[in-house]
Amino acid sequence: MSGTSSSSGNSSSSDTGSSKGKPYPHVPQQPNFAGIEESILERWAKEDTFQRSIDQREGAPDYVFYDGPPFANGLPHYGHLLTSFVKDTVPRYQTMRGKKVERRFGWDTHGLPVEMEAERQLGFSGKASIVDYGIDRFNDYCRESVMRYTNEWRTTVTRAARWVDFDNDYKTMDLPYMESVMWAFKQLYEKGWMYEGHRVLPYCWECETPLSNFETRLDDAYRERTYPAVTVWFQLDNGLRLLVWTTTPWTLPSNLAIAVGPDIDYEIYEDGDARYVIGAATVANYGKQLENATKVGAISGAELVGHKYTPLFDYFADHPNAFQVIAADFVTVEDGTGAVHMAPAFGEDDQRACEAAGIEMVIPVDQQGQFTTEVPDFAGLQVFDANPKIVDALKAKGQLVKREQYKHSYPHCWRTDTPLIYKAVSSWFVAVTKFRDRMVELNQEIDWIPSHIRDGRFGKWI
Repeated sequence: MSGTSSSSGNSSSSDTGSSKGKPYPHVPQQPNFAGIEESILERWAKEDTFQRSIDQREGAPDYVFYDGPPFANGLPHYGHLLTSFVKDTVPRYQTMRGKKVERRFGWDTHGLPVEMEAERQLGFSGKASIVDYGIDRFNDYCRESVMRYTNEWRTTVTRAARWVDFDNDYKTMDLPYMESVMWAFKQLYEKGWMYEGHRVLPYCWECETPLSNFETRLDDAYRERTYPAVTVWFQLDNGLRLLVWTTTPWTLPSNLAIAVGPDIDYEIYEDGDARYVIGAATVANYGKQLENATKVGAISGAELVGHKYTPLFDYFADHPNAFQVIAADFVTVEDGTGAVHMAPAFGEDDQRACEAAGIEMVIPVDQQGQFTTEVPDFAGLQVFDANPKIVDALKAKGQLVKREQYKHSYPHCWRTDTPLIYKAVSSWFVAVTKFRDRMVELNQEIDWIPSHIRDGRFGKWI
């Protein structure tokens, strides 16, 4: 045995010659990896390897894999490629397990990214411009524009060695696909899981569309901005003047209620013939405004609840159940006066609190973020442009107590960089609460990777 081993060793040494110590002398020491990849792709294409992997499994169980499709009106970037590698792994694994996996590539051809790119190419912006151009013409242009870079996508995805069927692709603008979406909507509706209503959402008045809360958390959507903040007084039916602070003066024409904390302590200050009510913990913020006033009493938030008051503006003076002080657990004394003005169409907390009090919303702001004729003094003004004029009007009425500039983190549209507003939008919603418990139950059966997602981010979300 030892002799055989020695002979074998000598043979190996002879074969390597000048490549002594290199186990694979036929392998280039500086290989062209890109060239190797391209030669493999050429072989796959020549031998039709991908399609053969499907044909060989005819009759085997199907494994359907539809990934979230990209838009084809933009070029692929590293983010697309990174997720593409992961998406390719799953079908390959299922194929190796003996399943038949047809992998149709898809294209997302709907939504604002398509429309905004078309608007950019056509040189105009906004719904009014689209209507003037012609909705049918605009749709036709979008259909053409959205498929502009399909060849580049095909080249890049194929070069990344992903097996996918581009010839039998699907598009969300295909009639069968759109009909499938309407079918799904119908099923939800017939089960009683759809309802129509208003919900206050982040709203981009340039795109003329609401955004999800998820979209407002993208990248640097929140940035520092400075807006006017004002403190005004409202005349209560008991003769007191309640001080209220807001960072959105443009919502004051839509005021329908004032919220106080029932457990918050308030103090009464007398200045001449007027008596003002302010949160006890916030008095220090109004030293200059109250320097000539004398404290004459105290009152609890619970005692303020139920009182009526005179509206700042008379646009909605006859609105049912409006212009009353209501209790709310979200009122604090960290900022302002301990009293919060309520415009239910322009704040999530406002909407919930006013609904509980039986106060329906008013929405005197249109899709472009401009005041409607319901507010004639400011009709046609974009709400942010209306801020100084509204403040001036309050000053002229003698009800402006304090005017200041307030810097805070503010959400912006990730598409247009436009500062958003919060606005009630009429839409259809899925009544998720009706089957939430079942979702929570099924979530426990999912093998999440990493495992903490199940009861963490996803579990908390549902």
